[in-house]
Amino acid sequence: MSQPFVNRYKGSLPKIGIRPVLDGRQGGIRESLENVTMEMARSVARLLSDNLKHSGGQPVECVIADTTIGGVAEAAQAAEKFRREGVGVSITVTPSWCYPTETIDTDSTIPKAIWGFNGTERPGAVYLAAAMSAHNQKGLPAFAIYGKDVQDMGDKEITPDVAGKLLQFAKSALAVATLRGKSYLSMGNVSMGIAGCIADESFFQRYLGMRNEYVDMTEFVRRIEMGIYDKDEYEKALQWVKENCREGEDVNPPHLKRTREQKDGDWQTVVKMALIARDLMVGNPKLAEMGYGEEAHGRNAIAAGFQGQRAWTDYFPTGDFMEAILTTSFDWNGIREPYTVSTENDTLNAVTMMFGHLLTNAAQLFADVRTYWSPDAVERVTGKKLTGRAENGVIHLINSGPASLDWTGAQKSADGTPAIKPFWDISEEEAQACLEATQWRPAIDFFRGGGFSTDFTTKGGIPATMARVNLIAGVGPVLQIAEGYTVELPDDVHDILDRRTDQTWPTTWFVPNLTGEGAFQDVYSVMNNWGSNHCAVSFGHIGGDLITLASMLRIPVSMHNVPGDRVFRPAAWSAFGTSDPEGADYRACGVYGPLYK
Repeated sequence: MSQPFVNRYKGSLPKIGIRPVLDGRQGGIRESLENVTMEMARSVARLLSDNLKHSGGQPVECVIADTTIGGVAEAAQAAEKFRREGVGVSITVTPSWCYPTETIDTDSTIPKAIWGFNGTERPGAVYLAAAMSAHNQKGLPAFAIYGKDVQDMGDKEITPDVAGKLLQFAKSALAVATLRGKSYLSMGNVSMGIAGCIADESFFQRYLGMRNEYVDMTEFVRRIEMGIYDKDEYEKALQWVKENCREGEDVNPPHLKRTREQKDGDWQTVVKMALIARDLMVGNPKLAEMGYGEEAHGRNAIAAGFQGQRAWTDYFPTGDFMEAILTTSFDWNGIREPYTVSTENDTLNAVTMMFGHLLTNAAQLFADVRTYWSPDAVERVTGKKLTGRAENGVIHLINSGPASLDWTGAQKSADGTPAIKPFWDISEEEAQACLEATQWRPAIDFFRGGGFSTDFTTKGGIPATMARVNLIAGVGPVLQIAEGYTVELPDDVHDILDRRTDQTWPTTWFVPNLTGEGAFQDVYSVMNNWGSNHCAVSFGHIGGDLITLASMLRIPVSMHNVPGDRVFRPAAWSAFGTSDPEGADYRACGVYGPLYK
């Protein structure tokens, strides 16, 4: 059963503000435009509210200015209303010429777009061009939305091309607004010298508008030993695990195998760890009832990471179950919004997972970008040729223990193909199918404290987007994007390749869409240009949305294979060059700097 739609975080959910702007000259001109302009605003509000939801399942609210905006006084009135209402996204609509500098939205921290109606009676396109010029001259990047085909004044249809841009902008802008004021929680510190674990406070604050919170992993020990968790929920969770989480083969050598008693103790510990990590992130009122008022608050964390290796895993059971079940869309309490928890406290992969979750509302896959298998290497090792989508080679995405169970691919889309869906669309049967497709394998030898890893192989044919934020000295954050598909390999091929790494870990075989150029000349080039050992994977081809989101935050995109008609950035970007969009992106982001500088 799905849990109710809830806002886990402190503060209200961001709303979309819609600004109906018109020619303010009275005596016939303004009066003739009042109704048609307000109807444009109402039609946009309907489009967005009907098609967008927050990640917790709540419908997106739109706030329309009380009056049309013909000048600076009404613009100020709208801005004040938006502040009171918690608006985090601004969309201006107009069918006519207006006075640009008197009517534009000048809040520099709110993503903004203008839809200038393509009509010739009183062309909104003229205002759109003039307003964009004003935005660009003032250093306030905004997105321009302009339909391809001329429409008649008063036409209430939002054409598909305009609707697509409105939704792409709004979805990305809501993600920006949702991140603002939230926390990233580091549970532990740097794992095995991985630089992505280093929480760069300047990046989180200046680019994302977030704060950083920290707890040592000894806090888990304290809460376990002192019983600072909901005991009733723990018993419920442990029983659910016994009924639904089947153990797989233990491949450790005999002298390293843990006894049944030890494994049962490991299950008890890892279930407690999951409860504790969640409580650390978002709090739990039950703890206040137990006398732990401070702990009950949580850290208002929209994402977190657990260091684990090696300070924890040399002695305690791994965090694999904790990370896997929290990032999954269901648990012992039913079907619910997944959490963002990164393995090894890789803060940058957590950021990328946050982006993907807020854009898709679905669970994200954390994975190592482990190996590129060329067709020749596969044939040499297995004696078999790769075929179909895999014919040019595959990238082995495999995490060192945990992965969201949604990524078994056991959920189905409307046409019956594998999918990863928002939690409100997942049935109990699909959740059970994900559990049945997963084995929990006793952790291998170098996890000396025991625990259980998540073992499954993702189904093929899933459209997916692999992404990663990296920090580059002298540049700042950059984003990498690779759209492609998951593939399935024949069992005899899969088994040979999978066992060369670790058969107890979750595997996803990924093939990027190739363009024949640059980093996407071939599969090897994608692997060779990837900037980290980790990536986050989202359901669907969302590279266009990621590019839009990144431009709002002023994060340039260093590589992508998104077709040009899905690339949507602020209008000012074209002033930095049109023949080299990637270079223009770097130049624009460098000039404007982080959103919250």
